[in-house]
Amino acid sequence: MISRIPALQRFIYSHYFFGGLRQALGVLLPALVCGWLFGAYDMGMVASIGAACVAVIDQPGSPRRYSTNNMLGAVLLGTLTVAITGFVSTHDILFWIVIPALCFMFSMLTVYGKQGGLMGFACLLIMTLTMRTPLAPDALLMYTLYSFLGGCFYFLYSIAVHRIFWHREEQQGLSVALFATADYIDARAQFYDVNSDLDECYRTLIQSQADMTEKQQAARNTVLRELPKGTGRADRHRLSSLNIFIDMVALLNTMIATQTDYSTLRRILPESDALIFCRDALIKMANSLRQMALSVARNQPSRDRSSTKAELRAIEFELMQFRQEGFAQSHPEVYALLVQVLRRLRNAARILERMAEHTRDGADVALVDSRLENTLNRFISRSELRFGMITSNLRLDSPHFRYAIRVSVAALLALLVAHALSYGIAVEGLATTLHLHGYWIILTIIIIMKPGFALTRQRNRLRLAGTFLGCALALVLFMLNPGVNVYFAVLVAACVLGYSMIQVNFMAAAVFNTLTVLLVFHFLAPTTPLVAGERLVDTVIGCALALICSYILPWWEYNFMGSLAKALRNANLKYFKAGRRYADLARTLRASEEAGQTTEQITADYHDADVSWRIARKNVHIAFGNYASAFYRMASEPARRQKNVPELNHLLLQHHNLTSQIAAAIPLLAALPTIPPGIAGSLEAVQDLLEDRDANPPLSIETEDELAALAYPIRQMVKAAQSIRQEMRGLDEPLPAPRIGRIREAGA
Repeated sequence: MISRIPALQRFIYSHYFFGGLRQALGVLLPALVCGWLFGAYDMGMVASIGAACVAVIDQPGSPRRYSTNNMLGAVLLGTLTVAITGFVSTHDILFWIVIPALCFMFSMLTVYGKQGGLMGFACLLIMTLTMRTPLAPDALLMYTLYSFLGGCFYFLYSIAVHRIFWHREEQQGLSVALFATADYIDARAQFYDVNSDLDECYRTLIQSQADMTEKQQAARNTVLRELPKGTGRADRHRLSSLNIFIDMVALLNTMIATQTDYSTLRRILPESDALIFCRDALIKMANSLRQMALSVARNQPSRDRSSTKAELRAIEFELMQFRQEGFAQSHPEVYALLVQVLRRLRNAARILERMAEHTRDGADVALVDSRLENTLNRFISRSELRFGMITSNLRLDSPHFRYAIRVSVAALLALLVAHALSYGIAVEGLATTLHLHGYWIILTIIIIMKPGFALTRQRNRLRLAGTFLGCALALVLFMLNPGVNVYFAVLVAACVLGYSMIQVNFMAAAVFNTLTVLLVFHFLAPTTPLVAGERLVDTVIGCALALICSYILPWWEYNFMGSLAKALRNANLKYFKAGRRYADLARTLRASEEAGQTTEQITADYHDADVSWRIARKNVHIAFGNYASAFYRMASEPARRQKNVPELNHLLLQHHNLTSQIAAAIPLLAALPTIPPGIAGSLEAVQDLLEDRDANPPLSIETEDELAALAYPIRQMVKAAQSIRQEMRGLDEPLPAPRIGRIREAGA
């Protein structure tokens, strides 16, 4: 059996490391060029600060079109921020008013979701670094100009790097999604292990599914942004990545459709080898997918092969034994479930073989699924940008408004603390001391504070630990005093790792970013080792202020759970209705073909229904990921701030079951010539229940012949819909659905 891929190897070949390397080089180059060619190290560092502001937007996995527009916006808005901050840095009264006001304005950009949050953070970052030293009027113009040029440089540099390494970016984004999908398959394998705890299996599965959904969406935005248009080499590369992505989604749908009653299987077949073979087959598939992901990241064909034929044949033998022992007659539904599991495992194995073929040169000559021709752009996520989204959130019941208030108050308190630290210093040094301490405290605050309490508290601990380690490393380095070349080598390595780790390990990113900043300022003005201790003290103060201010107008996750539950129910309803429409049109098309009366309109309607069902499936996975992420964030908050936990947890499981059974039932419904009355009545009942209407599902449904495989998912859909309606009605005062921007932020 193929072994797991080491985490370090996954990281080195991921877009996180490549993106960190790209960002670090783009930030350091202005300083290197200005310093080495013109000897202007100070202005070079100012240009690098402007570049760093834009680099914040250039995150791996972000949609390229939106990143380009946002980077251009960061250049303009960042330059304006530098000018305003530099101007007020020498005006005490304005300084105390403008800094908290800017914190409020930029924190409100979170209404635009993840990209808006990055824009706001970028502007807060450049504001904080600009306020490090007071700027005289004659120096402000040059400072602003160099910052602007640094931002422009990174903008052009990023575009150039993308044009050169676009295929590499696609491969790495796709590789991360493939690794996440493999982790999800691994989590599903544990359900067939009778020694594992089912509740723990569900927790692991749902968390891995939420993570996988996010990474697949990032890969979707990367792979689908530029589709193949011809037969050139670049188009062959694009087609290969596109086919791998399409098959990855098909593999996921196959895995989700294998959802079954694991507790019943364990109870009825506790000693059966069939469950062991199912587990081993899934583990092999997960490891094969990891090897494929590594091959994609390396731009190499997938050579390692781990066949599941032995496990599949063993399952076939077990099913034959069941038939001979009369198990198929005594437990027809359980036997039908095992048959469906076997079929889907076979299908998954075929998809994996096809995906491996896509990685080999010359294998792809056409789109793997011709039904998606000319419709792929409908799957790309799009952001909504309206100024009204900010003005409509300027109210106390908006989480974004509350978050902006918290950040502003924390910034004001940081200035007060820095001012208090300046007492005892000579009068002419008061302003400088205020800026030196204030900027680092505020920098700590803007990095730590997030709209959610749980994330703020988690980052508080990680930031404090990371800063302590970073300061300790810097202190050791300063005491050794190894020379300029070693300092510079450590600076480059720390900068690359700091950018690379920001989405992978926040504490490690804090370590390297702290070391980077201390080394940068050491180059600008060589300092004593005591500076590292001062920065550590400032970090402790910033962490304390961030934690204290997180209790000011807090927005607890349970406030969002009612809205997210409604959004998930609506997404599942649309998925169900889109699936029924697809199944109906599939039967219509098949009947027209058999009668020789197929028309272009029928074919077009069928293709449109197929694409609409796929889009609805994507949307329900995103809605489920948003709900699951918010639920587990709520679980990290104080117990007294958690409400309706059993009901919300039950909703989570029932929606997961409903989505899985819809995925399993729709293809079976599409293959039937007609829908029997009992099954049709059950489908109507499911729709009524999801629309919050009373329903009376049939007491029995048809189970003869080919309908036996359909009986289980139909019954499970009815039960899940009934439970969902009951739990939704039992929630204590669920909030009304918020605006689109608010829902998007909750899942960001």
